[in-house]
This record gives sequence, structure tokens and C-alpha cells, in this order.
Amino acid sequence: MPAIFSVLLTTGHWATWILGGVGLLATLLPLLRQTAWWIRICDFPRLQIVAGLLIALAAELALPAVGGWMHLAFAAALVAALGYQANRIWPYTPLHRRQVADASRPTDDNDNHLSIMVANVLMYNRDASRLLGHIRHLQPDVVLAVETDEWWLSQLKGIESDYTFTCHAPLANTYGMLVFSRLPLREPQIRYILDEDIPSFHGCAVLPSGVAVNMHFLHPKPPAPQESKTSARRDAELLIVGKIIQHHNGPTIVAGDLNDVAWSHTSELFRRLSRLLDPRIGRGMLPTFHADHHLLRWPLDHVFHSSHFRLQQLQRLTHIGSDHFPIYIRLSYEPEGWHEQERELETADTDDHQEAAEKIDEGVEDVAQGND
Repeated sequence: MPAIFSVLLTTGHWATWILGGVGLLATLLPLLRQTAWWIRICDFPRLQIVAGLLIALAAELALPAVGGWMHLAFAAALVAALGYQANRIWPYTPLHRRQVADASRPTDDNDNHLSIMVANVLMYNRDASRLLGHIRHLQPDVVLAVETDEWWLSQLKGIESDYTFTCHAPLANTYGMLVFSRLPLREPQIRYILDEDIPSFHGCAVLPSGVAVNMHFLHPKPPAPQESKTSARRDAELLIVGKIIQHHNGPTIVAGDLNDVAWSHTSELFRRLSRLLDPRIGRGMLPTFHADHHLLRWPLDHVFHSSHFRLQQLQRLTHIGSDHFPIYIRLSYEPEGWHEQERELETADTDDHQEAAEKIDEGVEDVAQGND
């Protein structure tokens, strides 16, 4: 029995060291600010990393100590990593102050409300009925569907009787984009910011009150071995749009599957550069990917907006057969309260502008070199 106990104890220590070591490595790697996919992928599962670090710390404290000061150093490192990871995540919990205030306009003031549904449909998904059901039920003003090919366009064509303003770029490469709007679209255009096969939408939606809202819809490539070996192009596309937004004076929205999480360094740099708000801060992280794996989820689909808006409704919708959940947001145009929300804005400093310029140059160079 003592021999079996010794084996179990040794196995427990090794499992704890491996689990904790992986958690520590996944915490440290993103600090390098390198764009390699295997580094940037560690930005995504912070909640899962916290869970692993907690298990490792509990085991390290519960098991008989070995190694003297090494035991204490390992436990201290786990605590430090937990504190860092928790600090990155906690703004996306109800424990944090809300960055976007609740709407004060009546819900039936449709002249000054704007609702958007964002759905990554998964191009190979051949069940459009569930997405169409969400559209019929919620009747959003604007529908953004990404990963859409010609089949998806044919399936969604039926809503054009209600959504008479459209701008489409259906593609068979999993980066197609379809935009349907009940509201008039001013100067709608599909642009290919960096890659000639990665579209984005840019234009204005005009509210019934006459207010024109700048809209930018994106779906850049993720840092993944089968997509892009680095995050350079994704980062550059997001930051290019951030610099464009700097010249907007009016209400602005950026939405889409950004293939990045809200707490990443690049997303935070984008928010400072664009001076946009994240309605999830203080409400919840709203994880949208992966829809089929409960323990492996993080927020990849986003809606950022300027301080002209307050939040009426934000929800993650039910499964549509995709690996992403759709999201629905209803914003209230309340410019009279923008001074209050301006205090929540993060502002880019000289170093931020310099870093953004360097990241954009790196993305442009990556395209020029033909790296994938």
C-alpha cells in the first residue's frame, strides 16, 4: 500500500507541475507581443487558463510539499499568473462598472434606435432555417452574415422584401459577407483592405430620425496554422479601420467576427485608437465561439460603438448550426448623454499611435511577401 501511495503521490505532483507549467507558459507567451499564431492563440482561452491555474494551485497546496523553496516559488508563480489573468477577464464580468450606460429612451422610440444581428453562419452549414427564424422573430434593422457563399445568399434572398438595402460579397473561401438593411444605406461599399479575397463593409445607415451612423463590418483571418501563420494581417486590418474612425465625428459602429477576443492587446489598442466603447464591459463576456464545445468558448464576435449610443438590449442567440452563436444588439441614439460616457473612453497616446503604425506596416509587408 505505501508503494502505491508513493506512486500516486508522485503522479499527482507531476500532473500538477505539468498543468501549472502549461498555465504559466500560456500566461507569459502573449506578453512577448509577437504575432506568431502559436503565441497569439494564447490570448483566447484566458478563462480556461484561469481554471487550469486554479486546479494546479489547489493541488500544489493540497499535496505534501516537496522541494522546499521550489514549492513556494511555484505556488507564488501560480498566484501571480492567476491575478494577471483575472485582471484581464474581470472587466467582462458583472463585477466591473458598466462602460456603456443603459438606454433611457422608451423602447418604442424606433426613430432613434438601431438594432444589428451579427451571425457567422459557418459556410458549410446548410441549415438556414434557424437564422431566418431569429431574423423573423427579432426583426433587426441590419443583418450581417459572414462566411456566406452563393448558397447562403440564395437562402437569405427572401428577406430582401423587408431588407431592401443590401451590399453583398458572397465568396466560397469562408470569408463571404452579406449585409441586409431595413434602413437606407448611404455610400455602401465592399472593400478589400489588405487581402484581395477578404471583404469588409463600409457605409452609413440612416435612422428614421435622419441621423447617419457610420458602420464598418469586418471578418479578418484568424491566427491559425490553416488560415494565417501570424496575426499581422488581422491586427493591421483592425487598426487601419481604427485610424479611419479617428476622422469620424458622428455616431460609429464596428461589428463582425473579428477573430480576436475583447481582452487581447490588439483589441484594447483598437479601442483606444478608435475611441469606441464595448457594451460587454460590466455585463458579461458573451462568448460566441465554439458553439458546440461548452468548455472551450470565448468572445470572437463583437459590436463596438461610439459614445453617442446607450444600450437597450444585448444577447447571444441560440444555436443556428454554426460553430458561432449569433449576437443581437439594440442601441439607443442618445447624444445628449455622450459627455457621461466620454469619461469611460480610453485614449491612445503617442506610444499607441507608434505601435499601431508598426503593426499596420507589418501587416502590409506580410501581404506583399505573400505569407499565409
